[in-house]
Amino acid sequence: MHPNPVFHTETADRNLAFARERAFGVLAVNGADGPLMAHVPFLIDEDGAHLHLHLVRSNPIARALKAPLQARIAASGADGYISPDWYDVPDQVPTWNYVAVHLTGTLELRPQDEMRALLDRQSAHFEDQLAPKPSWKTDKMTPDVLDKMMRQIVPCRMRIDTVDGTWKLNQNKPDDVRLRAATHVDAYGMGSETRLLAALMRGA
Repeated sequence: MHPNPVFHTETADRNLAFARERAFGVLAVNGADGPLMAHVPFLIDEDGAHLHLHLVRSNPIARALKAPLQARIAASGADGYISPDWYDVPDQVPTWNYVAVHLTGTLELRPQDEMRALLDRQSAHFEDQLAPKPSWKTDKMTPDVLDKMMRQIVPCRMRIDTVDGTWKLNQNKPDDVRLRAATHVDAYGMGSETRLLAALMRGA
């Protein structure tokens, strides 16, 4: 996370809301031979106390979870390169603006009989965002095929102990300078998320 405190002024609730909406991130734990990471979708409970995910049984993190482990999930969102020319003031340098939230806590395996309910909740969460498409549901699967596939994945839960967010949106610049940069992000930004980044910069 960026060390400048000006980029860490969002509340825990807003950081949790961002991570809940993003619902995808990089899970990291310390393994016996060094850091282990996995890219995972996840769900956060309404009260923000726990998040839920699943891993392929052969994933090194799943194999390492013989006992609960300290873990962190980094969820990142809109980001983009900022050219010094866009500020229209002298003596500036390139930077990268971004939003990222880190959730840190204790990760544990859950009983295998929780896997179906977790899979149903996860698929419902993402399918609902595709409306008016009819939602895919696990009952569309042939039961034997579904059972075989679910045996290959394991449910996990992470207690969320700390929430930290970096919203690096040029808040360290005067408003007119930040807004000029946002206009250029809209016009020249790289990638599909630049309009969202520009909107966040305008609201910073």
